[in-house]
Amino acid sequence: MSKPVLEIRNLNVEYGLGDQAVRAVRDVNLTLHRGEVLGLAGESGSGKSTLAYGMTRLLPPPGVITGGQVLYHPEQGEAYDVLGLSDRDLRAFRWAETAIVFQGAMNSLNPVHKISTQLTDVLRAHRPEMSEAACNDRAREMLKLVGIAADRMDAYPHQLSGGMRQRVMIGMALILQPQVVIMDEPTTALDVVMQRQILSQLIELRERLGFSVVFITHDLSLLVEFSNRIAIMYGGRIVEEAPAAAIYRDSLHPYSKGLLGSFPALRGPRRELTGIPGSPPDLKGMPSGCSFHPRCPKAFDPCSGNIPVLGRPDTPDGPTRSVACWLHPTEQPVG
Repeated sequence: MSKPVLEIRNLNVEYGLGDQAVRAVRDVNLTLHRGEVLGLAGESGSGKSTLAYGMTRLLPPPGVITGGQVLYHPEQGEAYDVLGLSDRDLRAFRWAETAIVFQGAMNSLNPVHKISTQLTDVLRAHRPEMSEAACNDRAREMLKLVGIAADRMDAYPHQLSGGMRQRVMIGMALILQPQVVIMDEPTTALDVVMQRQILSQLIELRERLGFSVVFITHDLSLLVEFSNRIAIMYGGRIVEEAPAAAIYRDSLHPYSKGLLGSFPALRGPRRELTGIPGSPPDLKGMPSGCSFHPRCPKAFDPCSGNIPVLGRPDTPDGPTRSVACWLHPTEQPVG
């Protein structure tokens, strides 16, 4: 496996202060390797977006990071903790080293500015030494890279289709050639044909430019096809992490199996869609023990009293995966 580019260690995020605080991310450990696509899946409210905004220090108030580290490994030099950067260093880090395509990215473009202005604004902020001509040339290059004709530079966002606006946002994220691109449900508002086009182009760009991707979605079927590894979140914790093929063929956690059973298979025999009974837990009043046990069809005695630790299972592929479930006791904790 390639070297890590981003390591999250014991990250905790809360909304609010004191006794009323809600723990949205709980002791998360996750590693993104150089050049890979890491999928992050889970139901709405599982903590996926909060984790993304926490690792980039973009949490809106009253979000607070209460513990942990986010270690970034540059191509040259020593690793450093993003959570310890000064405001000036953090501004330089964002977009240049790590870029993010936000949830609802199609509406992230400013409606009163041309596409050219919004693309070159990134360059003027981070590369002030570049001339106006050089900025415009780079913007045209990025549009061409994401499949948009350069003559759309002077268009306003409302003059572009939804898919084109999404491509502009991806081009804007890649314009400074960052090492990490975080995509927070970037295809939610697109039809399935446009989804495939956008994701296929993203994979092609990753292979050409070599950046790493954190792909966040509630649609596990997308991640199975486009990710190298997948991490499953539930109740603010990582409950399973494994190569995408292993998640699809032999997921260990009942929650992962429930997510896989919620979408139809395109090939093979027909099967009944099962879904997951109940609702995600209330983060203000989490269940005791494993937070999934009230909804779990395989829950037994230990599940309601003790929180399972994310660790390496005793399986032939144990070194490449981790799970937090009493059905698969682990001896080697992750983190």
